[in-house]
Amino acid sequence: QVQLVESGGGLVQPGGSLRLSCAAAESGFSAKIMSWYRQASGKQREFVARVVLGSDTVYANSVKGRFTISNNYAKNTVYLQMNSLKPEDTAVYYCNFFPPQIWGQGIQVTVSS
Repeated sequence: QVQLVESGGGLVQPGGSLRLSCAAAESGFSAKIMSWYRQASGKQREFVARVVLGSDTVYANSVKGRFTISNNYAKNTVYLQMNSLKPEDTAVYYCNFFPPQIWGQGIQVTVSS
């Protein structure tokens, strides 16, 4: 089973920025769809953003205009640039590659003053 390794999370003040990265731990694997989800404490996991075949992107309304998803197929890596962060963006963020369906371990993002 291919593992996904996430990085870039942490604590940031409201209005700040963070960049998350998620990389497949081995080569020879190429997902067609790379996505980010998040789960706030006490809430269900929700969709954040998706990139399909490196071109088509989809965003949740709550992050549209503030977050940007991108990827590097050669490095099997997907990124999430998060700008103008709000306290309600606080959550554990998970990357997802498909196919096959693989989840990252999750990384904490906390937006607080």
